[in-house]
Amino acid sequence: MIFLSVFSVQAGTIRIAVAANVSYAIPKLVQTFTRTHSDTKVQVTLGGTGKLVAQVRHGAPYDLLMAADMAYPQALYNEGLATDKPRIYARGALALLSMEERDFSRGLEILTSPTIHTIAIANPKTAPYGKASFEVLRKAGLLEKLRPKFVYGESISQTVAHTVTAADSGFIARSSLCSPRMTQYKEGKQWIAVDPKLYTPIDQGMVILSTAKANAEVRSWYDYMLSPEAGKILQAYGYTLP
Repeated sequence: MIFLSVFSVQAGTIRIAVAANVSYAIPKLVQTFTRTHSDTKVQVTLGGTGKLVAQVRHGAPYDLLMAADMAYPQALYNEGLATDKPRIYARGALALLSMEERDFSRGLEILTSPTIHTIAIANPKTAPYGKASFEVLRKAGLLEKLRPKFVYGESISQTVAHTVTAADSGFIARSSLCSPRMTQYKEGKQWIAVDPKLYTPIDQGMVILSTAKANAEVRSWYDYMLSPEAGKILQAYGYTLP
């Protein structure tokens, strides 16, 4: 688990559990929010959505969840652990990344090449981006052929790390390529966008948790995340809006 910023829990502190794919955009989102809410401390915990939800179910003191899909926040709402029905705050996208320049004119078929021994992919049981990656490969008829090559990350950020440091290629969040340390990789040379027709839209959902039902500052963050200002930041980091 990664802690972006840590403050003692006090009046004026809001505690947000954030899907790992948003790690690249969240510092800018927090910075912009606190310009107009200077008395509010924002404590962010990053992780795989499945693991964050498990923590919520075991009593973790989060106020709001920004998930990588809609299924997990909907489940929390159905269980009475969230106050409102989940709202979509962003739509994510998949990319295929390699550290070496490759002939991407072959599309996903390039993954069958004998020069690609390992493919980083997020755990589909806990990471919505991993679930989408499996859907892509299943529809392309490549899942079982490529399964022996998989190296799993427990979150999409861990999958990016595997791709950059160890694997020959990897399915990553398109948003990660907007990180300053990733801009060296060029579209069509080291990465391509995955055809969105191959996977169910990655609608990322947000809910206020029951522990923060009457917390006005949490509601302010919630409203901010649905605002045009936050939307522009999300778009700058490779997301689309609902």
